[in-house]
Amino acid sequence: MEHKDNVYFEYIFKFTDSDPIHFKIRLNGKTLDYIPDNPVRTAKWALLENEKCSNCPLNPAQSLYCPIALNLVSILHHFTERISYEKLDVAVKSEERTYSAYTTLQRGLSSMLGIYMVSSGCPIMAKLKPMVRYHLPFASVEETVFRSASTYLLGQYFRHKQGLPADLDLSGLMKIYEEVQEVNMGMADRLRSVPAKDANINALIVLDVFAKELPQNIGQSLESLIYIFNGQL
Repeated sequence: MEHKDNVYFEYIFKFTDSDPIHFKIRLNGKTLDYIPDNPVRTAKWALLENEKCSNCPLNPAQSLYCPIALNLVSILHHFTERISYEKLDVAVKSEERTYSAYTTLQRGLSSMLGIYMVSSGCPIMAKLKPMVRYHLPFASVEETVFRSASTYLLGQYFRHKQGLPADLDLSGLMKIYEEVQEVNMGMADRLRSVPAKDANINALIVLDVFAKELPQNIGQSLESLIYIFNGQL
């Protein structure tokens, strides 16, 4: 199985009071980095030193802008006048299938923001890239726990095959999500500096709920899934 040249997703937000908004997302099939279709827009709030994440490893002398913020500049302005609990239809198209849900704007937007954040070039969020390749829109907490643990353990299998130490206790996964929480908090502080209603900030908060759920409850959450594997035990 070879990687594709590019990976595509399309999010369609179908509002009741305006025309649908389409977001066509293209990722490099090998690196899973976001490929902008148009020149990258900038904004002062996207400067790296503006509410820089506490665990950010980037050097402002080499990276003037936060890579996540740059990915979001051209996205979030569409939603500055929207309320997070507004109900709408959201469709998500990939090359393999189409998903759809009648849901809140914050849930649909948080699902899409996950792609833009992980594919941005942020060194911390990049650790979640394998999950972006097989993106699952509108995922529940249980689905996210299952996908996160499964994806991480597959990565550990590849480490083992290469003669590297493998982490079967998931301590490394918990560390990843603790780091992701720091990024989410930093991005939330950034967004609070931008005048807007609550759709954007609450979409980010939804993502942070998922990031908090896994490291705090990894043992309990995984134990609740053991019934799935009764045929293998």
